[in-house]
Amino acid sequence: MALRIDILTLFPEMFAGPFSASIIERARQAGLIAIHVRNIRDYTHDRHHVADDTPYGGGAGMVMKVEPLVEAIEAAKTEGAQGGVPDSCRVVYLTPQGQPYDQATARRFSQLGQIILVCGHYEGVDERARELAVDEEISVGDYVLTGGELPAMLVVDSVVRLIPGALGNPHSVQHESFWDGVLDYPHYTRPDVFRGLRVPEVLLSGHHAQIERWRRRKALERTLRRRPDLLERAPLTDEDRRLLDEIQNEGKKSEADC
Repeated sequence: MALRIDILTLFPEMFAGPFSASIIERARQAGLIAIHVRNIRDYTHDRHHVADDTPYGGGAGMVMKVEPLVEAIEAAKTEGAQGGVPDSCRVVYLTPQGQPYDQATARRFSQLGQIILVCGHYEGVDERARELAVDEEISVGDYVLTGGELPAMLVVDSVVRLIPGALGNPHSVQHESFWDGVLDYPHYTRPDVFRGLRVPEVLLSGHHAQIERWRRRKALERTLRRRPDLLERAPLTDEDRRLLDEIQNEGKKSEADC
């Protein structure tokens, strides 16, 4: 069963390009996913198709109306059910107020039958839409964008690549940043030397055990330097902890030599 992704937006034209190339397009062609982009304005009931209004209580900006948004969500759910999508459907509102989006959430979404992504705009959506129809809210970072369209593209890309068959090498995702709680290790390819910089000898040795140890050590070192917060919740092994001790001791020695 293909993963069904419904995107509810005021600007459907924004999605024409990103979903017609690379991994996402190949996954569509292979029948692994089905993407449906819905214009929220199609669910309005006035002749001008107004999907927003001024906020009660005053204030700057506009607020997305509850009626068309809830009806668009209900229509997406109904179509998903008619198409045989399992009950595992989540309505996700993309908002700066949501929970931080991460790789674990992407993996969870990739195992669903249907995802409905709601792209907010203006000052946000009528709170009743959130109360009546939204299952969870996610944020792609501590900053504000014009709307939820770019975050929706980000979510789709990160989810689709986790679906079995979407990538040429199914093991690729298991060596990426965040897969096992740490950042990825450095990568190299030909030529061996470029402007005086050489590929690490261990990668040319053919000794697979040493290569794996080097890669893990570099992944831990990079995580320690750039995102130490990840190590607090990463599932580290005893060997990982020994490698971290080595890295930290070398760092202290370097500081002492300065």
